[in-house]
Amino acid sequence: MAKIRDEKQYQIVLKRVEALMDIVTEDTPSNDPNFVELDLLADLAEEYEMESFPVGQPSLSEVLKLRMYEMQLTQKSLAGLLGVSAPRISDYLTGKSQPTFAIAKKMHQNLNIDANLILA
Repeated sequence: MAKIRDEKQYQIVLKRVEALMDIVTEDTPSNDPNFVELDLLADLAEEYEMESFPVGQPSLSEVLKLRMYEMQLTQKSLAGLLGVSAPRISDYLTGKSQPTFAIAKKMHQNLNIDANLILA
């Protein structure tokens, strides 16, 4: 199968995908030439994006900050939720310290953070 080799080809493919998205609807049969072309070009674009613009796993610090925002928690309230001191939360947020297994378990249970991410 063909591959997108550079940014110029990628931009051309994206323009064609956009044009096809205006043509192909939910009712378009999967054997329609426009549907097939859209499917193939979208796969090519996705493959190029994964190779050229990889998205790494977020850090524990980033996820903690997001959960604090989502749950409207302060460092002090998060410390109370996890049973640690506020300065320890600050250490987790700056990456100066990693949680113990017991605290990692509380993060997983109370904040719904993937255990693999906590223990990475």
